[in-house]
Amino acid sequence: MTDRRLTLMAVHAHPDDEATGTGGVLARYAAEGIRTVLVTCTDGRCGDGPGGVKPGDAGHDPATVASMRRQELEASCDVLKISDLEMLDYADSGMMGWPSNDTPGSFWRTSVEEGATRLAELMRHYRPDVVVTYDENGFYGHPDHIQAHRITMAALEMTELTPKVYWTTMPRSAMQRFGEILREFHEDMPEPDPAEAAAMAEIGLPDDEITTWVDTTAFSGQKFDALAAHASQGENIFFLKMGKERFGELMGMETFVRVKDSTGAAVPENDLFAGLR
Repeated sequence: MTDRRLTLMAVHAHPDDEATGTGGVLARYAAEGIRTVLVTCTDGRCGDGPGGVKPGDAGHDPATVASMRRQELEASCDVLKISDLEMLDYADSGMMGWPSNDTPGSFWRTSVEEGATRLAELMRHYRPDVVVTYDENGFYGHPDHIQAHRITMAALEMTELTPKVYWTTMPRSAMQRFGEILREFHEDMPEPDPAEAAAMAEIGLPDDEITTWVDTTAFSGQKFDALAAHASQGENIFFLKMGKERFGELMGMETFVRVKDSTGAAVPENDLFAGLR
């Protein structure tokens, strides 16, 4: 529909988020000749340090962790063939309620207007046809994910652009399957308490509320390798223990909710660029 190269922009909170929720679409659309732009909002300094040392523990140096995670992010981008990486370099805020939420320079403490203004400049530069980020709750309530959602939606309001806009999600059926596989790999894992179980049950959406199902099975190997590039982060080890075949079975479909559209493409759809090509 246009001679200009189509562009996908994914706005994520931390190094490694690009691989978990959108590694498949980033790899797939790069292979189809679409320009893929990744905006990573924070430096990941609240992640695990060398040897798995946790934030707040002796030996955890935030600057060292941020540098290490930048290198891992660049390696992941190489695996996924991401065209352009943009780092906003706000300080990782940590999980909700951590003291790091209020650290000067943390993403959570940054005004939405400031972050949105910087992101709007990138949007005007790249002129994305599709923008992907999180929902209002950041999918699971992480402050940096919530802030990434806020600045993305505010940045779109600051520009004249009318891209298709999507929020990442998971079908509840897949979340149930994920829980079964988690217990398979961790047989001694205790049952969650009722409050935790109820919170987990609210993550994702009923299958019939998901507008967009993108089959990325053919690119699940790249997605696996992109996660492996973030080897310092212990939460990725569970995925890597599956092996590529099981990983592809569980993570080969990426799902989204379409929240802005000017193409009139029918839903449910199987392509973020439906109506654009």
